Amino acid sequence: QVQLEESGGGLVQPGGSLKLSCKVSGIRCEDVVMDWHRQAPGKQRESVATITTGGTTNYRDPAKGRFTISRDTAKNTVYLQMTNLRPEDTAVYYCHTKPPFTSVEYWGRGTQVTVSS
Repeated sequence: QVQLEESGGGLVQPGGSLKLSCKVSGIRCEDVVMDWHRQAPGKQRESVATITTGGTTNYRDPAKGRFTISRDTAKNTVYLQMTNLRPEDTAVYYCHTKPPFTSVEYWGRGTQVTVSS
């Protein structure tokens, strides 16, 4: 049973930083592509960053230059380091994976990030 559990969200002022964690169980995080997504109120869920099995990272425009996705295989945890946060980054952030050779997708419950002064 694959499970993803996010943590690390909270309230931060504009320009501040947060580091989100996604604890993975039931599968090794280095064996699957892992993503961070976010959903702001009234908006569709959008992809933010991806880390492949080989460790290659990809970022969508809102995250480029400010967010960093990484993983710790010993802790089986994926991270999203966010810097220079803006009010428009306010959203629920979700961890996601879709193991290969399966149609099943796994999502965490999300962690709220609020950027406000």
